[in-house]
Formats: sequence, structure tokens, C-alpha cells
Amino acid sequence: MIDIATQLKTVYREVKKRQVTGGDEGETVSILLRRRYTSPIDDVWDAVTEPDRLARWFAPVSGDLQAGGKFQVEGNAGGEILRCERPQLLQLTWGAENSIVELRLAADENDDTVIELEHTVPIEIAGSGAGSLYVGPGWDVSLLGLDRYVRGEADGDPTEWENSDDVQRFSQHSVSAWASATEASGTATTEEVAEARKVALAQFAPDLTT
Repeated sequence: MIDIATQLKTVYREVKKRQVTGGDEGETVSILLRRRYTSPIDDVWDAVTEPDRLARWFAPVSGDLQAGGKFQVEGNAGGEILRCERPQLLQLTWGAENSIVELRLAADENDDTVIELEHTVPIEIAGSGAGSLYVGPGWDVSLLGLDRYVRGEADGDPTEWENSDDVQRFSQHSVSAWASATEASGTATTEEVAEARKVALAQFAPDLTT
């Protein structure tokens, strides 16, 4: 069973809207997650970049897994790896060339690893800060799965685990956490957040949503 309250508190969540200058000007919306792992940075880096290990906690990933290479996540998005700087930075496109995911890893004084995951899209894709609810809960589950894996607790098919009632209950609370983060950011109206919450619950907790 997932200790939902503890796991929710483990992750820092932030929603931001930025004005982009230079090149294609416009606004972007980004979500930021930060989580600590009780494992050395080299181990965590390998867990998020090596295909054999990714398949154990995330999903099978195929392609040319180096800077400039293309990749495809089974049953999910594909894209291009923009930067791959071991063991600190992985930047890639996710589903579209203007949807950017960046993983930043850092070791702390206890030899633990802190991961920051930032996913940025143009305002035209997100609609508003409420777009955070369409991706944030999914990344929450992924980072939770990574924690289980590096702790040696992951067992079986990660897709089955992600679709379990236990994880869907976690996702219900994650949706609420992202709604709160969006409201605090001032990047969406109350109505936009309420509508996004409904869509996100149907997406991430379909068996528990009535």
C-alpha cells in the first residue's frame, strides 16, 4: 500500500508561466517537480537512462539513446534527446518539438540524489496553468515508481502497477495537489482549474471516477 500522505509531501510542485523573448516569442507554461532519492547519483542516472533499467520501473524505451538521437516510449510519447550530460542533465522533446522535458540531478551532502523534472510547453498547448493537471500527476507516478525501483521494491510489470487501484488513489490526491499548486501560481482561473481537475481524474484514476 502506498503511504499517500507521505509520498505527496515528498515532492515539491510548482507551476510557472513565462514570457519568452528572442526567437519565437510567446508564453510558456512549465511544471516543476523536485524529489530526493536515497541512492547515489550515478545509480539514479543509470536508472533513468539505461533501457534495461527503464523497462523495470517506467516502460520499454527504444531508439538511439544519446544526444541527437530519437527515442520512443512504448505506449507513450517519443521525441529527440537534446542534451545528455552524465550524471547531471537530460533534456529531450516529449511528443512534440516544443514540448521540452528536462531532468536535472544533483548529489547532496548525504550522497542522496535530488531530481528536478521540468516540463515546459507553449501556452497554446497548455491553454493555461491548468494544463499542469494533464501531465503533473503522470510525472508524480513516474517519480514514485523510480523511488520504488531504487529502493529495490519494484516488482512485476510497471504498467500493471500504474493501473492498480492503489496508484489510482494516489493519483486522485496528486490531481488535487497540482490543482492547489496551479491556484497558488495564479496562472489559471478557478473555472479552468475545476475543468482540468475533472479531465485529469478521468485520465489518471479512471476506475475510481464516477
